[in-house]
Amino acid sequence: MKLLSYNLNGVRSAINKGLADYLKQEDADIVCFQETKAQPDQIDTFTFMDAGYPYCYYHSAQKKGYSGVAILSKKEPDRVVVGMNNHKYDSEGRVLRADFGDFTLVCVYIPSGTTGGERQAFKMEFLADFFIFLLELRKERPNLLVCGDFNICHKAIDINHPERHQNVSGFLPEERAWFDQMILSGFIDTFRVFDQSPEKYSWWNYRTFARARNMGWRIDYHLITNNLQDCLKAANIHSDAVHSDHCPVSAELDI
Repeated sequence: MKLLSYNLNGVRSAINKGLADYLKQEDADIVCFQETKAQPDQIDTFTFMDAGYPYCYYHSAQKKGYSGVAILSKKEPDRVVVGMNNHKYDSEGRVLRADFGDFTLVCVYIPSGTTGGERQAFKMEFLADFFIFLLELRKERPNLLVCGDFNICHKAIDINHPERHQNVSGFLPEERAWFDQMILSGFIDTFRVFDQSPEKYSWWNYRTFARARNMGWRIDYHLITNNLQDCLKAANIHSDAVHSDHCPVSAELDI
């Protein structure tokens, strides 16, 4: 099973940049999107069906042109659950879950705190509540994969010039401590199982032309519960994809 996760920074823009052809090329079994920035009736589902994904599920923000997550699948899930049963977060289209047999996938778009103040506080509240949500979910569904845009660089190796970003949202000590807590609770960062090298990023700032200089951040992840470690076969960052200011990340599991 190959899973692809991609923050699109707008699904309609990404489609116009050749996203459908890219999906056909990658041929993943399941694709997760973040930051779709569209209502379901604004998304060209036929394009995804034509790319090989007859099952498409969306969770959009109430605010138009903002946030939103999606799951595309070649196989029909046994169950799809929208949100975290918390209106504060669900109104922003942050979490979408799909169950396949005894395997559960959670697609998440963790809030950004880059505007500071109120939104950083909201991000920290989300992180605390999302952690509890996952702990409770694991009691029912122990074979769990969580993928998406976490808006956090876990370690210094995951960001360019870490010394310059000590006080920047996305690399704050309390955010990184939350990620530590995730790992200690039994989640595995799939990419780092295979690759411990520096300068491997999944997001670059458009405004500073950072991608050309590879001055990026690794903020997109596939995390699996440690009971799935023996099923993990590969994990990659696809930095050649240019439909967004992010690039896709993938994981392959023998399930």
